[in-house]
Amino acid sequence: MDWRLRLMRRPALNIPGDAHALTFSCYHRYQFLRCDRMCGWLADSLNTARAKLDFRIWAYVFMPEHVHLMIWPAQPVYDIEVILQAIKQPVGRKGIAHLVKHAPHWLPRVSIQRNGRLRRMLWQPGGGFDSNESEPRAVLGIIEYFHFNPVRRQLVAQPEDWRWTSAGWCEGKNPLRPDPIDFGGMTVFSRGHE
Repeated sequence: MDWRLRLMRRPALNIPGDAHALTFSCYHRYQFLRCDRMCGWLADSLNTARAKLDFRIWAYVFMPEHVHLMIWPAQPVYDIEVILQAIKQPVGRKGIAHLVKHAPHWLPRVSIQRNGRLRRMLWQPGGGFDSNESEPRAVLGIIEYFHFNPVRRQLVAQPEDWRWTSAGWCEGKNPLRPDPIDFGGMTVFSRGHE
């Protein structure tokens, strides 16, 4: 079965040794990640969460309205929902605070009433898409798909030309260092380590 179909139909599972192909979107697919400030906050949040929750970032792409991540939790017991919250929540807080101060006209677009409370949303509710991967070939195929996302959208000519991607990291375009991929006893490297 094609991995894209699997990505859309399986729930998040916390299986030791599996990598996770994660995709999550900005609220209503607004292009908040077109801003380098927001991408920098996301990179900082990923670095902080990686250190705190002990996972490896094997690949990433920050598109204008969504994010792709390939991560590998290093601990045998973990919760992917906790990892996602640790990544998204700090960025959401900073992003909303920035809108309040510098772009208050956006607030009605990102505000919802839930349980009698006004909430402001930077991220689309829910966990996004999560696919557990245990085969190195599938992991590398997904990483290639992630890296070519900006090319398919005609935003750049080559994956490494996109600033906010692990492919672009090797060109010195952003500060978020991907980790080497050591998967099932087989060591391979993401594009940034070749």
